[in-house]
Amino acid sequence: MDRRRAQRHGHAAAWLTVLALCAPAQARAAEWVPPPRTTWQWQLDGKLDLGVPADMYDVDLFDTPTSAIQQLHARGTHVVCYFSAGSYERWRPDARRFPRSVRGRALEGWRGERWLDIRRLRTLGTIMERRLDLCRRKGFDAVEADNVDGYANRSGFRLRGADQLRYNRFLARAAHRRGLSIGLKNDLDQVRSLVRDFDWALDEQCFQYDECDRLEPFTRAGKAVFVAEYRQSDFCSRANAMGLMAMLKRVSLGAWRQPCW
Repeated sequence: MDRRRAQRHGHAAAWLTVLALCAPAQARAAEWVPPPRTTWQWQLDGKLDLGVPADMYDVDLFDTPTSAIQQLHARGTHVVCYFSAGSYERWRPDARRFPRSVRGRALEGWRGERWLDIRRLRTLGTIMERRLDLCRRKGFDAVEADNVDGYANRSGFRLRGADQLRYNRFLARAAHRRGLSIGLKNDLDQVRSLVRDFDWALDEQCFQYDECDRLEPFTRAGKAVFVAEYRQSDFCSRANAMGLMAMLKRVSLGAWRQPCW
């Protein structure tokens, strides 16, 4: 090979290397990320009501049939898959995959549910990736991974903030690799550390507990923030002023809602 051909070959190889390095960024660009003023519906219980007007539906990963997702897509609605990433739920079809050693204390008020030892990432990572694969196969657009604040609760394990950050970032990377955007659920103490890793946020009762200002890093970054309240009734004007997509729900998370928009 002469020198000029060798140079051309070298330049081509260099460009291929650059393109390969850029591939993950291109994959991220293809994800659907909810804009800040996305209207939404959150239903995790009861017969799914497909008649609620909303840009985004947040529904259960396992209980929602593919046909319902397709119906929502047909009318231009994006769909989020909900699953608990930080707790064991004994009624789930993959419950047998969780060894007893990763199951901790029961979640207060939630029968049949236990905190997980998120330090066991090799074990839990495989399970969560299977769930994300199912989420993608069924046609969901995004992920709501619940109970990602075990370190701040009586989990039965000596979890640290660093353990939670490692686990939550793993979930974000795994979702992004599958072309799914992901929302940070609650975990307000780590918002500033995780705002770059997560695409949007969902919080419960931040007005009731006077902590909505802690979600400001997301709104300041131009990312959507969804809020559900269960007891408050006078929060809408504040939510709208803060750029939060808030609504009143019942704790059972059936179809009923009272939105602020």
